Amino acid sequence: MASKLIFVTGGVLSSIGKGITASSIGTLLESRGFKVTIQKLDPYLNVDAGTMNPYQHGEVYVTDDGAETDLDLGHYERFTHATMKRINNVTSGQIYQEIIQKERKGEFLGGTVQVIPHVTNLIKEKIRQLMSSDVDVVIVEVGGTVGDIEGLPFLEAIRQLGTEVGRANAIYVHVTYVPYVKAAGELKTKPTQHSVKELRAIGIQPDIIVCRAERSIPASVKKKIALFANLKEREVITAKDLSTIYEVPLVLKKEGIDELIVEKLQLPATKDSDLSKWKEIVHRIKKPSKGTVRIAVVGKYVELPDAYKSIIESFVHAGAANDVKVEIKWVSAEELDEKEPEEFLSDVCGVLVPGGFGERGVEGKIKAVQFARENKIPFFGICLGMQCAVIEFARNVAGLEGAHSAEFDSSTKYPVIDLMEEQKKVSEKGGTMRLGAYPCVLKEGTFSFKAYGKKEISERHRHRYEFNNKFKEVLEKAGLVIAGTSPDGKLVEVVEVKDHPWFVAVQYHPEFKSRPREPHPLFVDFVKAAMEISS
Repeated sequence: MASKLIFVTGGVLSSIGKGITASSIGTLLESRGFKVTIQKLDPYLNVDAGTMNPYQHGEVYVTDDGAETDLDLGHYERFTHATMKRINNVTSGQIYQEIIQKERKGEFLGGTVQVIPHVTNLIKEKIRQLMSSDVDVVIVEVGGTVGDIEGLPFLEAIRQLGTEVGRANAIYVHVTYVPYVKAAGELKTKPTQHSVKELRAIGIQPDIIVCRAERSIPASVKKKIALFANLKEREVITAKDLSTIYEVPLVLKKEGIDELIVEKLQLPATKDSDLSKWKEIVHRIKKPSKGTVRIAVVGKYVELPDAYKSIIESFVHAGAANDVKVEIKWVSAEELDEKEPEEFLSDVCGVLVPGGFGERGVEGKIKAVQFARENKIPFFGICLGMQCAVIEFARNVAGLEGAHSAEFDSSTKYPVIDLMEEQKKVSEKGGTMRLGAYPCVLKEGTFSFKAYGKKEISERHRHRYEFNNKFKEVLEKAGLVIAGTSPDGKLVEVVEVKDHPWFVAVQYHPEFKSRPREPHPLFVDFVKAAMEISS
């Protein structure tokens, strides 16, 4: 069977939940035995998310093959069994860059290069690259909102592709917003009507409308939307706000969206959904039997949790695995620069220092590491968090006064963290770090070995600086445990501290591989250690 297509568009406003909707559809189709993959079409002109500010874009998600992508790809992987690759995130920047390179080489034979057909053809080609006999359904999410100028080439491309493959092979799911106007005491359908009108004006008739709302949408409102959108009432789906995103597939299932999709795409009759494991996870997330455990995340962007989206979700997964709710206490690393850590960390059972870039807040992170190490509070360092742990240990245990990272202090006498050798000649910013999945060998008897339960692992990276091997011997003599290295032993991947309840710091990003059905072992173990402290 050739791949079928589901196009997911959004209307009324941004951040409407297209990514969660696309992911949830993936969950439901997989539960019925179909193999899916999901692609994000991003209208922005950046080539990828790698150089974008977290304040604007949230976290940069990294795939196994080293692509720096939109955070929605994290949702795709968490909700489905599909592994995302570079081709799963296509931006306008990538499309225009590729076309201009072809034009400069003369590949268009002197012809005028235009949005139609050249840009739209290349977009269609990127979608078709995911269509194969191995995948039953390709779900394509178009970023932005219908009506955005920059999104028009993508919408035109999916309109054309839908016509080319035929209506039995492609459907359009439009995610919209139905606001509740308190003064009038009613839900308003007009924004949805205008959004659908905009979509139809460019030649796309939605097959299903998913209505986001603060509350349940009554039948009368659904009927009104269906009338104006030229749909049946059952093709208007309610997606009201929920306490956990992992409940969305269950709600969409109840609304019958998977049945509609199977009918419209003429998918072969298979078993009905088996969502028993998913229901169990949702139950544990909503009603954990072992109470709450509070863990501090000491970071630079704590006022914008989307910058740490995968870490937040990893805690949700690890909480469910331990049947406990993880309450995150956000601590500004910059505030810690100026104040004592007791003020922020005396009421937590675990401390996590995440990745990041730039000097701002680094001394606060180092203080947090010291507080956790000296007070025997479970500690987890990720990427820059691992580097801060090495700096703290070098200064306060190994006696290397003024030890630092060359990234922040090029004149330090003890650059325990230094630029990777292959990075020293790199001048461009985008896509030039150590990116993607790399193998790591763990030392037996360590916290990390116990958590993973195996010696060889593979994890995703995103960094330029690394542990400086010139200081390996002196730090090991002082008691730092080198718990994981690259297979050739040249790159230090994991450090630990002995005589501590749980102290693990890793150069990679374990949060990118955590799934609700397969929670990351380090997060599971870290939460477990924090629970033991709290009891």
